Amino acid sequence: QVQLVESGGGLVQPGGSLRLSCAASGFALDYYGIGWFRQAPGKEREGVSCISAGNEGSTNYADSVKGRFTISRDNYENTVYLQMNSLKPEDTAVYYCAAASLSYCSRSFYNRPMEYWGQGTQVTVSS
Repeated sequence: QVQLVESGGGLVQPGGSLRLSCAASGFALDYYGIGWFRQAPGKEREGVSCISAGNEGSTNYADSVKGRFTISRDNYENTVYLQMNSLKPEDTAVYYCAAASLSYCSRSFYNRPMEYWGQGTQVTVSS
């Protein structure tokens, strides 16, 4: 079965950290650019971060998370990670990962049609 599965969400205090995982099954993740998106209640979905397909290594971050979040991929594990540090209440949202084949990561990546989406994982930042 072809799917993306996110994990690692939860409740964390402001200033804390979480690491989200996006694991692929049924296809090889290294042929896909991967994006992390988030959607807070009452707000539109926004692109948070992306990483290019293969070993090209290019990444992109939304201004709101730059310097706090780091995206990485482990093609052997068929997984992409999002390390989130210095979390703020405004980071609270459902986080989704998505895959677009043979895609280069740039600011325009988030507007591409994605071939696969995960089911989402809730991140809540609150004291």
